[in-house]
Amino acid sequence: MPAPLAPPSPDHTTAPTGRLPAAVLMAGSCLPVLGAVLLAPVLPRMQDHFADVPGSAALVPVVLTIPALALAVLAPFAGMIVDKLGRKRLLIAATALYAVFGTAPLWLDSLHAILISRILVGVAEAAIMTACTTLIGDYYSGELRDRYLALQTMCASASATLFFVLGGALGAANWRAPFWLYAVGLLIAPVMARVLPTPTPPARDDKNEPLAPARPFPVRHMAGICLLTLFGAVVFYTVPVEMAYLLDDLGTDSTGTIGAVTAVASAATVLGSILFTRVAAHRRPLPILLALCALGFLLMGLADSLPLLITGAVLNCVGTGMLLPSLVTRAMARLDFADRGRGMGLWTAAFFLGEFLCPLALLAGKEVVGSLAAAVGILGAATALLAAGLLPAARRRSHTAVPAAEQR
Repeated sequence: MPAPLAPPSPDHTTAPTGRLPAAVLMAGSCLPVLGAVLLAPVLPRMQDHFADVPGSAALVPVVLTIPALALAVLAPFAGMIVDKLGRKRLLIAATALYAVFGTAPLWLDSLHAILISRILVGVAEAAIMTACTTLIGDYYSGELRDRYLALQTMCASASATLFFVLGGALGAANWRAPFWLYAVGLLIAPVMARVLPTPTPPARDDKNEPLAPARPFPVRHMAGICLLTLFGAVVFYTVPVEMAYLLDDLGTDSTGTIGAVTAVASAATVLGSILFTRVAAHRRPLPILLALCALGFLLMGLADSLPLLITGAVLNCVGTGMLLPSLVTRAMARLDFADRGRGMGLWTAAFFLGEFLCPLALLAGKEVVGSLAAAVGILGAATALLAAGLLPAARRRSHTAVPAAEQR
């Protein structure tokens, strides 16, 4: 049954009609993913081009990762600007600048100048991701909001595979060619300006009623969910980042096999996002989702054959496909309109910091336990312990949520 059109959210007075605004927000949410995977296939060619530059062996890979680090550092500030200047205005400006900074390497001959342009791409991505997620919270409410936040995860996961393929195809001609895809921002920004309504704060029922004193920002509630999100991001990115190395350790170095397994894992993440929208909110507690992710990691850590490794990866990715929207919906539920930009900026920073730390954490674990598979198994054990630690609180919430659901 198709999703109904968005009802007005209790947090604002202007709601978009139709599905085009949601589609535009989904497209905007995919832009940071473009920066994360697009250049991976052309890094060797880029390395050859800048072979004479001192330190290029370290600097060229940073071209791929530095936007994520800049996004993680700057997203909280982007959130503050979102709340001060307005979500829509910042999103349009950031999307246009994303295209300008993203295509800059087409004309830059200096590796250091390219690195600066990539940092600026990360600045734009921080604003885009924070504004898109905040606007979803502004425009929609209830189950429809949860559905669109899950769709955001699904679109990002699916687009990662598409962008990887496009990057490889364009990179076959020239290592600079994939940067042309950043120009899509110039196409999306005018559409955003046209179809996205400007969200407004909630109206008071009694215009004569004095304004209530400003409520302090919910630091304690957001700190907890952000710490969970940081760990969740490490869990989320382990399979896409480390799968090729795990396959190599099993003696599988075929690029075709690696690509196929990566695509299966990506499809499992999409499946998890779909399942999230099909399961009632009180029946998807975090401990269960973390336990599913942990089981996948433990199977991967013990895998001595390709089928067992793939089985573990699929289980883990189904879990992460549900885990990510579960975390963002919980964060959104803690925020009022006035706090939503700052809150989602902090959440976005936590998520992308986890992305940046993921390979470093597993590398450190590998140094300690001796193999990447064992490090993944240790991460699975840590995930299982976290699930067990969260279980009592989840049970308390379920005892209050289930009766209310039954009454409806």
